Amino acid sequence: MTVQDTYIQFQPLGFWLNIQHDAFYAQHNLSMRNFVLSVTRNVNVTVDYISSPEVAFLQSIEARFRRSATKLVFRFLGPNDVDPSTNQTYDSLLKNLTFIRTFASGIIVPKSYIWPVDANLYLLPSTSVVLDAHKEGLEVFASEFYNDVPFSFSYSYDPVAEYLQFVDNGNFAVDGVISDFPITPSAAIDCFAHLGKNASKQVDLLVISQNGASGDFPGCTDLAYSKAIEDGVDVLDCPVQMTGDGTLFCLGSINLIDSTNVAQTSFSNLTTTIPEISQGSGIFTFNLSWSDIQSLKPVISSPQSEYTLFRNPRFKNAGKFLTLSEFLVMAKNASSLHGVLIGIENAAYLAEQGFGVTDAVLNALSIAGYDKQTAQTVMIQSSNSSVLMKFKGKTNYKLVYQVDEDIGGAQSGTIDDIKRFASAVVISKDSVFPENTAFLTSVTDVVPRLQAANLSVFVQTFSNEFTSQAWDFFSDATVEINSFYAGGSINGVITDFPKTSNRYRRNRCLNQGSKTPGYMSPVQPGNLLTLVTPAYLPPAEAPNPYLTEADVAEPPLPSVAAKSPTSSPSGTATSPTSPNGQPKVAACVIVPLMAVLLAIYLLF
Repeated sequence: MTVQDTYIQFQPLGFWLNIQHDAFYAQHNLSMRNFVLSVTRNVNVTVDYISSPEVAFLQSIEARFRRSATKLVFRFLGPNDVDPSTNQTYDSLLKNLTFIRTFASGIIVPKSYIWPVDANLYLLPSTSVVLDAHKEGLEVFASEFYNDVPFSFSYSYDPVAEYLQFVDNGNFAVDGVISDFPITPSAAIDCFAHLGKNASKQVDLLVISQNGASGDFPGCTDLAYSKAIEDGVDVLDCPVQMTGDGTLFCLGSINLIDSTNVAQTSFSNLTTTIPEISQGSGIFTFNLSWSDIQSLKPVISSPQSEYTLFRNPRFKNAGKFLTLSEFLVMAKNASSLHGVLIGIENAAYLAEQGFGVTDAVLNALSIAGYDKQTAQTVMIQSSNSSVLMKFKGKTNYKLVYQVDEDIGGAQSGTIDDIKRFASAVVISKDSVFPENTAFLTSVTDVVPRLQAANLSVFVQTFSNEFTSQAWDFFSDATVEINSFYAGGSINGVITDFPKTSNRYRRNRCLNQGSKTPGYMSPVQPGNLLTLVTPAYLPPAEAPNPYLTEADVAEPPLPSVAAKSPTSSPSGTATSPTSPNGQPKVAACVIVPLMAVLLAIYLLF
């Protein structure tokens, strides 16, 4: 499209021409100056800004626009790049803003000119560029913002946080930004800037942590939990695991390999395979004592590492794990919390091994006084109905059923069964908005049907990394959260970045009715897919299965088996047991002994 056609068709509120390579065109007898002047003479086109990285070009048109509403803006390229008309580096020109003001009313600078980062991609102190330019009467526009290109770890993969750093830092604010994803800065500036920490909630959306703020620190550590509380989480979670000596503690997986450095320690010889609780091999919490586990280093989770998106490497091994009792003390002392969520998985298997995890959780909650208080809600979550049935009727705790697969719907009988033992359900994002190769395809009726049965619906997992989101959300976690709340009507989010969700529900653009700006409207599932050229459409996928009564129904938990006492020296783990209860290491000793006896028999 020509410049004129673009303006006439879209009638933008503002129109900006960026003129690159004037010197190159001049070498080919083409005049960008004449082109720009011809465009601005067109009565059907209004040009608000003209920018260029070449001093000579802007100087050549400055007199023609001196009394015009059109603003001229000098664009800085890389610090070591050279302006062809002055033969000076842009870094050198930046030190002479008084000269720039003679032919321009503003400057464009890469964002790193304002907030530089170190070699490890962490923010350094800001420069004085914005303040210096404003002193000279120059507007400042920051460039090189991209939602889908990794930026500083200091922003926790949240593009809204990055924009706010440039317009709401308490010291200065740029006059504008240049972005490939305009939806994000539009919302950041209009809806989130200058909210303050005490801004009131605009919508009722529960924010539940996943292993604390595990996007910023190793999950289930004191640092992850402290950060989640600081970031405004409502419900702090503790996925309970049990050690070999019966200590309950918080960890996201029963397999220590998933979240510790155990595979790089002397405990690596305890690797075993237990199909009942884990795919593949692992080193499991009940094979080590609590003192053993305390000797391990936490490891931060990086679920998008296949895309080389790693989380907060500076603190990848920081923090310490907490026992359930320590977790409950921390939570009880946090007055901002609405409650705690205790996750229990693998209870049936553990009971067969002599570990009574459900009774131990009840006892820990009682000792902490949670059975006698109402200030904080206690939620018990499990993907096993047998676990929740064990708690049913014994306490006033809120029971949460986790559906551990993507579903396309739920049978009426299944929903009735869930109501017998739970008041809330956790489902996946794909169970609300199904995806096909990261494109949203439709919306299911799972949420409204569960809510019609008076079941709250919490959805997991909301992460900031753009690769965790469908294309439809423009690589912006806030757009995703808004679409699930405003478009999917969910009751709560489960997230490893609580700060993003907490900030969302406080933004001033919510509850505006017909005045809601377009950038705060939920995306329409399937719309983006219609723009894909037919030849490149992904093949259709089978719909997700319905949740049936057979998926939910379970026999009662088995009685806790008698557990023979074992002892383990400090720093030495108890040998893992096979299903028959015999130590696996012992078997390795018996086999060679039998071979020796057989050899002696054959020799004599």
